[in-house]
Amino acid sequence: MTENVTTTGAGGVQSVERAFDLLEVIAASGGEAMLSELATATGLALPTIHRLLRTLVATGYVRQLANRRYVLGPGLIRLGEGASRQLGALARTHLATLVQQLGETANMAVLDGDRVLYAAQVPSRHSMRMFTEVGRRAHLHDTGVGKAILAQLTDAAVRSLVTAAGMPAATTMSITTPDALLQDLGLIRSRGYAIDDNEQEIGVRCFAMSVPNAPTPTAISVSGPVSRVDEAFGTRAVPLLRAAAEAISHDLNRAP
Repeated sequence: MTENVTTTGAGGVQSVERAFDLLEVIAASGGEAMLSELATATGLALPTIHRLLRTLVATGYVRQLANRRYVLGPGLIRLGEGASRQLGALARTHLATLVQQLGETANMAVLDGDRVLYAAQVPSRHSMRMFTEVGRRAHLHDTGVGKAILAQLTDAAVRSLVTAAGMPAATTMSITTPDALLQDLGLIRSRGYAIDDNEQEIGVRCFAMSVPNAPTPTAISVSGPVSRVDEAFGTRAVPLLRAAAEAISHDLNRAP
């Protein structure tokens, strides 16, 4: 028996693309949305949305609350954890090389909705060092990896993300307005790397760089106490970060 499957012009399966569109809209709406909101955002007919949601609910990727709103389901957590582990394993060798070369903690993070998600870390051997739990989500505007990721996006996309997430001040050095953030992102784009200078935690400095051509916006960083991570450290770190980012990009995009 053959199955009649509608494909898109790019060769994809239309129903699969539409299902992911619904998941993206729910995620962009803060993790939950009404049926009418899904229809407005996607332009799909209500019967089509109902059919797709029934499948997503049955598979655990969406739940329906008592108030009839749809929310992201636990099935996505399993997928996300698996993807994060795979991505982290791929990058860990390159992060370990950075730690050997620079002596400070190295991280990799990806864009996750309106936050940054730490996907991998190799810690420094120093007793006083930076530690960020893998799987932790943080704001984009006050982290080195977050700003390196934002610098890859359009100004309109940046404003949308930070408006949705808010821009709380973690320290007195944090950037707290979209205009000031966009000014900093312009500098990041021109020089090719980001700096978190006491912006998330006083006494900590971080140099970060985006991973080119990653499937999802991704960045790596090295961070540590300001007493060790100074201007001279940055001079050494930037070319090593660039080499690591290019190596990770190559691994992400090489043919299986």
